[in-house]
Amino acid sequence: MLKNFARRLAIGCITLITPWFLLCAPVMALNLSSVDHGAQVFSVHCAGCHVNGGNIVRRGKNLKLKTLQRHHIDSLEAIGEIVANGRGIMSAYGDRLSEQEITDVSAYVLQQAEQGWKNK
Repeated sequence: MLKNFARRLAIGCITLITPWFLLCAPVMALNLSSVDHGAQVFSVHCAGCHVNGGNIVRRGKNLKLKTLQRHHIDSLEAIGEIVANGRGIMSAYGDRLSEQEITDVSAYVLQQAEQGWKNK
């Protein structure tokens, strides 16, 4: 009886988990490709000034996590706002990038900042 219960429990778990995994897998893949696309956007539009998360124009205005946190721009929304509208001497890119490109590059910047810009 215990063996039969264990088998039913295993089948029940698989039945519950499989649809969830199948539904979530495209979302996980989308997030990965969004960050990859963000990396491409960054290399074309941002890396000239912000290579490896630095800033060749103003050293203290880099994309390192501590700096983003200090200036309260450590969220996708805050980064996207600056990318779209600019700040200080940084140009606005809202007229050159699509909303999706802004979202993707913001996700890439935040991910790299959280990882210490070790991957790029």
